[in-house]
Amino acid sequence: MTTDNALTPEQILSAAEDVLRRFGPAKATVVDIARALGVSHGSVYRHFPSKAALRESVTQRWLDQAHDQLATITVERGPAVERLHRWLATLFAAKRKKALDDPELFATYMTLVGEASDTVEAHIETLTGQIASILQDGIHQGAFTPSHAGTAARAVFHATARFHDPEYAAQWSAPKVEEDFEAVWSLLLNGLRSH
Repeated sequence: MTTDNALTPEQILSAAEDVLRRFGPAKATVVDIARALGVSHGSVYRHFPSKAALRESVTQRWLDQAHDQLATITVERGPAVERLHRWLATLFAAKRKKALDDPELFATYMTLVGEASDTVEAHIETLTGQIASILQDGIHQGAFTPSHAGTAARAVFHATARFHDPEYAAQWSAPKVEEDFEAVWSLLLNGLRSH
């Protein structure tokens, strides 16, 4: 049991995930989350002013979980070609792991993501910004030829959507999905290198 004074936003978000997993987004309430923590619902509201704010934070936390690993790849030094491939493979692996390892929570998040368009847009901006950074390094290294890294980054993001957009989650366990990923990567790499 958590005391009201020791309660942290991170504890609330973890409890919210558990409650959402059990009840789904339509039935989960702030009272359920508070009950799971052993505190009053007012304690939860001291950290999150509304149920919508709490759901938005849960969604943000979920989307951000992949960012740390991707951000590390983004700021590394070394060949941009290898980093971009690893970045895309890491994004795919992270999304696939979430979808296949915890399908109930993944379905819940898809509902929340549908409600949190600003959060999703910010997430996409972060991801395309990371791709652009790697592409810019590749342009400086002479490995890539696009004249505008930001435009190319958005194209790479959209071209690889099958491997990270949750709309395609049902296909992520297909037998040849890894082969398909590598085929798309080869095509993208040829385009990024062409003059």
